[in-house]
Amino acid sequence: MATPRAVDYENASVEVRNVFDDIKSTRNSDDVNNFWKYLANDPATLRRTWESVKEVMGPGELPRVVKEMIYVAVSVTNNCGYCIASHSAAAASVGMTDKMFGELMAIVGMANETNRLANGYRVPIDPLFQ
Repeated sequence: MATPRAVDYENASVEVRNVFDDIKSTRNSDDVNNFWKYLANDPATLRRTWESVKEVMGPGELPRVVKEMIYVAVSVTNNCGYCIASHSAAAASVGMTDKMFGELMAIVGMANETNRLANGYRVPIDPLFQ
């Protein structure tokens, strides 16, 4: 199996550079993080994923801090260390405090526990919730 490597801007195709330029412009940054550099090994996946992330994480009804915290919660459940780190940093940059993070982790832990209990006991959904 091939060992994936980061694609740096200097070594990137024009197609990848265009996506990198959009990421840098959108995020007001001088560089792109490793996630994008590794996805650049497949330019179609890079472009598609960036467009989706840009749309989903962009302005909407939910404040950005809430979106980032949801991303952290799902990343914890999916055991994605990279996403936990990058979205925790993003959430902190838009207002998540240490206490908010602690409360978020308590909710994630509780939801995972009660989800497994409900699934294990095959608890039927109450008519009130349907």
